[in-house]
Formats: sequence, C-alpha cells, structure tokens
Amino acid sequence: MPPKRPQDRSAEEKLKIVLEAEIVPEEQLGAFLRRNGIHEAQLREWRSMMLSGLQKPPRTSSKNTEETRKIHQLEKELQRKEKALAEAAAIIILKKKVQSIWGGEDEPTDKKSGR
Repeated sequence: MPPKRPQDRSAEEKLKIVLEAEIVPEEQLGAFLRRNGIHEAQLREWRSMMLSGLQKPPRTSSKNTEETRKIHQLEKELQRKEKALAEAAAIIILKKKVQSIWGGEDEPTDKKSGR
C-alpha cells in the first residue's frame, strides 16, 4: 500500500513521524522522508505545529478582566434602571386612569354642593 498523503495523516501519525525523524541520522533523513511520502518542508511544518501546541496559552491580561467586570456591572445597572423606568411608566398610566375615572384634581368644585 502506498504511503498516505501528508494531509490525510492523523495527528498521531504526524507526531510519530516527527519523533522518528528526530532520531534518524542526517544522511538517512532523505530516505526516511521518501519512505514516509513527505517532504522536508512538511516535516518542518509539522514539527513547528507540535512545538507551538506545547507552548502555554497567552494569559488574559488584568485589563481584560477589569473591562469584563465593568461591563457586567454596567449591564446590571442598566437592567435595574430599565426596571425602575417600567415601574414609573406603569404608575403614570395608572394615575391617568384613576384621574379619568374619578375626575382630575385640577377640576374646580362647588363648595356648597360638593360638585
């Protein structure tokens, strides 16, 4: 069976080839690469990918966490104010309905008849 194409290989196969290539003497590397059906550039790329995968992920800066915390705080404050605004609007609507049913406070009344 002919060797697989480099793009068809699994991560485990790539790792195995990279590790085996490290112990192959320099003068035998060409034969090793031909036997595995890959080019030296492909081997270098895989090695680079393996090494970059071993590096620590970048730490999140404290600035990012502070900004996230500030955003969360502002969102909570916005929700609180929206709720208060909705309550105030409901009170205003209710007050208008009461005034329309019972009559407004601004209407003059006749002191003798109470009307």
